[in-house]
Amino acid sequence: METEQWGRRIRAFRKLKGFTQEQLAQQLGVSLSVLGEVERGSRPLTDELLKEISQALHISTDELCPPEKK
Repeated sequence: METEQWGRRIRAFRKLKGFTQEQLAQQLGVSLSVLGEVERGSRPLTDELLKEISQALHISTDELCPPEKK
């Protein structure tokens, strides 16, 4: 459940910042399928990938954090 919440927020911020999944995956150096799994919540999010995603989207990791986790 927790990974789904992170994934939904990552997807929402990605779209808000105007990235396609493919563009963000390329910028992160991960495959499209890895990013898709993270966004769907079927792949656990590592601290390293979380940091890279927040940097790519120009937001803090706190902004990505689901509200109930703050």
